[in-house]
Amino acid sequence: MNTVFMGTPDFAVPSLRALIEGGHTVSAVFTQPDKPKGRGMKLTPPPVKEYALSQGIEVYQPQSLKRETETVTPLIKSLAPDCIVVAAYGKLLPPEILEIPRFGCVNVHGSLLPKYRGAAPIQWTVLNGDEYGGVTTMLMAEGMDTGDILLQTSVKVGASETSAELYDRLSFVGAELLIKTLSALSVGSITPIPQNPAEATLAPMLSKEMSPTDFSRTAAEVRAHINGLCDWPCATAVLDGKKLRLCRCEVVSMNGFHTAGEVLDEKDFTVGCGEGSVRLLEVQPEGSRRMPAKDYLRGHPVSRGAILSPE
Repeated sequence: MNTVFMGTPDFAVPSLRALIEGGHTVSAVFTQPDKPKGRGMKLTPPPVKEYALSQGIEVYQPQSLKRETETVTPLIKSLAPDCIVVAAYGKLLPPEILEIPRFGCVNVHGSLLPKYRGAAPIQWTVLNGDEYGGVTTMLMAEGMDTGDILLQTSVKVGASETSAELYDRLSFVGAELLIKTLSALSVGSITPIPQNPAEATLAPMLSKEMSPTDFSRTAAEVRAHINGLCDWPCATAVLDGKKLRLCRCEVVSMNGFHTAGEVLDEKDFTVGCGEGSVRLLEVQPEGSRRMPAKDYLRGHPVSRGAILSPE
């Protein structure tokens, strides 16, 4: 099948690789413009661009498909794609582009739609403590993740799995599901299923305002908060007057009532919650790198009874 691929972050790379290795033609790749990163704010290409160029595929990086439709639409039409594949591209496709391919535009989305439409479905799966997450392939429509469902695969979320770990795992699940979807579309053996709007939930972008950790919640809720925000913006707490990023934790106990944020065991960084307790596994002090909590404790001894507060 002749395809045009649209994607940007690491999540999209396995899908692009699967297209190539699966014998599909990728006529062009569209991705977000390079962005400044790091302390030197050096312009850095998206992961999809790096991989596409390594495979000798032409890459386009329009600032806006909508504003540049007069140039982008004729370009895509000239490529004559049977299907446009989209995976975490980060831009809505205007109607003129949605109408081009004969098999439609297929999106690889990191949730079991109609649950978690929007920018951060995998993070919200962990933040809400869901037992299962998954991937959906759908035919794109004009709305945000509102198109008809093609195929879905569900996966069980690990007890202490972070959103970053689930993100990586689902990127490969999505790639496999994409190939199955294209194969079914090519022989007409798939029936699109309309989403039920009444069951739709949103997965909006995350923000730094979400970072402070409220240890008065249950241990399961604190674990979901910390592990859900592990990549960005990262959960935070204040300990001895200094901000500490909390990057990963696990539940020690679901039972027992404690002073919120109290250090119950200074040797393994067990912290009390409103109900139950959690063990901090990975942290990042101000001005330093992420590290295992045990390494942090060697250089920053913590007293039993110390309090981790939200602010």
